[in-house]
Amino acid sequence: MVTMTLQGASPSTRRSFLKKTSLAAAAAWFGTGNLFGQATDAVSQMRAGGATAKITVVPCRRNVSVLMGSGGNIAVLPGKDGKLLVDSGFSSSQRQITEALNGLGSEPLKHLIDTHWHFDHTDGNEWMHAAGATIIAQENTKKRLSTPQVIAAFHASFPAAPEGAIPSVVFSSSDSMHTNGETIEMVHYAPAHTDTDISVHFLEAEVLHCGDTWFNGFYPFIDYSSGGNIDGMIKATASNLDKTTAKTIIIPGHGPVGDRAQLAAYQEMLTGIREKVAGLKKQSKSVEETVAAKPTAEFDAKWGGGIMNGDAFTGLVYQGV
Repeated sequence: MVTMTLQGASPSTRRSFLKKTSLAAAAAWFGTGNLFGQATDAVSQMRAGGATAKITVVPCRRNVSVLMGSGGNIAVLPGKDGKLLVDSGFSSSQRQITEALNGLGSEPLKHLIDTHWHFDHTDGNEWMHAAGATIIAQENTKKRLSTPQVIAAFHASFPAAPEGAIPSVVFSSSDSMHTNGETIEMVHYAPAHTDTDISVHFLEAEVLHCGDTWFNGFYPFIDYSSGGNIDGMIKATASNLDKTTAKTIIIPGHGPVGDRAQLAAYQEMLTGIREKVAGLKKQSKSVEETVAAKPTAEFDAKWGGGIMNGDAFTGLVYQGV
């Protein structure tokens, strides 16, 4: 079993911390107390949940909508040029996602953009590609999907994705395209949630999909196994704020569609907790002592109900400061 490395903590402290925080919080999020346990096939458990997921369609602006309910939030731009999607959810939700897409128009799938490599955002890649979608992503997403990956914090291992799920069009720093009356800009963040993250900006609609650099209403998961870090998350949030105005509709990786004011509150939370945790670590506090100091206390009621509770998020921040 792989464990998350927490700087300044003994192996026994790391084991205790993970058992009490990250794993418990993640299990609660996905609705099973054994999801990331040693004897559990995490991928099968998540797919099983996707098979019964209810998909909700949320209109944004112009012709952009969001499908919510299967993994990460899926943006959809239908039109005469064929449907463009951002992220693909769980493969087991194919029936429900197809029904939702049909309700938005009869056009075939044409393009799929991956915001990053994580399974809850790319598991549907293969069937969407088989249905006609060309998969576009940052080059690190292709690299990670092409090889086995581990998310150490959750003891979760993922095999290489099937060939049909691998992006065929990749870019390094940025790319753009025009389809269905929209100019779409894709920009790679520096390592943030992972080292594969991109933003997808629908310019005319003024809709920004920022993937898992924003968990709206929840503490975010930061995947250090995939190159992510807390400072990168803060920088990515600043970048998202720079791209937006009070009019912009912002699609998070998880949580409800939001706006710039909510994103600014998220930035305040990230920077506030980072400052407190860094201060405690500078005092040579161990991770266990830092968690016990409750540096997230003022934010827990608003942000602590998702995959990361306050203790788990403190551990992630501690690792990166």
